[in-house]
Amino acid sequence: MRWWKMLGLAGIMGVAATGVVIARAERRRRAYTPDEIRARLRERAVEGVPSSGGAAGAQRPERGKTAASGDRDRLTE
Repeated sequence: MRWWKMLGLAGIMGVAATGVVIARAERRRRAYTPDEIRARLRERAVEGVPSSGGAAGAQRPERGKTAASGDRDRLTE
């Protein structure tokens, strides 16, 4: 192989290794203990806030009405 091919391959491997190091550090930073997870779930349950992406707890607007039209109706009453 020519020297420029080896240099390019080394560069690609360096970028991949850097990505792995960054991903590991991010995973460690975002890691929660089981007690922290329980506390957060209990807080959400007390507040009554659905979890993120909670389509199960979302209410659907009446047919033909959007959320914006419902707000407009309440404001004019």
